[in-house]
Amino acid sequence: MDLFAKLTANASPLGAIAGLVHGTFMFPKLEGDIGPRMLVDGRECLVWSLNNYLGLANHPEVRRTDAEAAARYGLAAPMGSRMMSGETHHHEALEAELADYAAKDDAIFLNYGYQGMLSIVDALLTRRDWVIYDGQVHACIIDGVRLHHGRHLAFNHNDVDHLEAMLEKADAQRSERGAILVITEGVFGMSGEVGPLDRIVALKERYDFRLLVDDAHGFGIMGPNGGGTGEHLGVQDGVDLYFGTFAKAGASIGAFVASERDVVSYLRYALRSQIFAKGLPLPIVVGNRKRLELMRTQPELREGMWRIAEALQVELRDRGFDLGRTSGAITPVFLNMTVEQAVTFLTALRDRHGVFCSAVVYPVVPRDVLMLRLIPTCAHTLDDVRATGEAFSAAYEEAREAAGVPALQS
Repeated sequence: MDLFAKLTANASPLGAIAGLVHGTFMFPKLEGDIGPRMLVDGRECLVWSLNNYLGLANHPEVRRTDAEAAARYGLAAPMGSRMMSGETHHHEALEAELADYAAKDDAIFLNYGYQGMLSIVDALLTRRDWVIYDGQVHACIIDGVRLHHGRHLAFNHNDVDHLEAMLEKADAQRSERGAILVITEGVFGMSGEVGPLDRIVALKERYDFRLLVDDAHGFGIMGPNGGGTGEHLGVQDGVDLYFGTFAKAGASIGAFVASERDVVSYLRYALRSQIFAKGLPLPIVVGNRKRLELMRTQPELREGMWRIAEALQVELRDRGFDLGRTSGAITPVFLNMTVEQAVTFLTALRDRHGVFCSAVVYPVVPRDVLMLRLIPTCAHTLDDVRATGEAFSAAYEEAREAAGVPALQS
């Protein structure tokens, strides 16, 4: 069979509904200055879909640093991978600053979070090793696990008892030279749930394993200093490999992993996604140093974001919306709707009530479930929160009348 004919005849689950949702909640166009209000397909909307927790995207110091670095270095430097010809003192300084913020010996800056995490999992494990991971980890971890030729087990989401059962199984069956890596997240990026890192770290008293934590949605906002979920739960010392990204709180690009000095040194020479790829443009590296500085020195940004997050979650819950078990800043809203009903609701929310947020359908969530994903930022206001609550209620009632959406469960 012709490859292209096979592909077009067997669309992916998301591709199968592209004709219905493209431009509505898949591939929407957000334009204008980055902030709480932007143009969405030409309409001004209150936007809750920006990875900009601390409002750094348009922070004046960040914009100035970005512009000055672009003018000085351009987008060509560094020329080549860091190993071959792309190392700079800014890379080394950023890594030292990240290691200090993450309370680890050393860190390595990565081009992108997705490819970086995939490559880390691949580099850490041999076919003798076991990897045990939370069943709801990010796709980059799943894809990294797929590269692993040894044994891999998934434990039920945030279920430490099930994790312990998996550890017992691995301990009983692994060879003398087989090691165990456990992977979970600090804050799960879809549900907003905080991973039970304290209880997982406590298992180290009885089992021999290393712990890798993806804290993309905790870095910069969790903990008294923004040092992440390990800091928040008081167990950062027990996190063996701490992974964070600038793509969320940093409103930038690039990621890092921090650990013991010897382990980071090993990864520098083993991460294929870094060795065989050109480094990010130097203005990004310089800009990330400024972003990290502001994370550390302006706690009011983090405090402002949490004020908005807490108010948003109270507003929506009081109106009867199901936010699941979020305990982080991510604010999911779960609605029982078919895809067709979801389009009706989202169109009303955007076009008649001027609110836009990301939406997720099957296969990310179960069939006939719509999950909205709201990201609060310190740039939002309490008036934005109230307006959003009113818009959600009004759009939901309109969808009930027009498309037969079921009533909210009180």
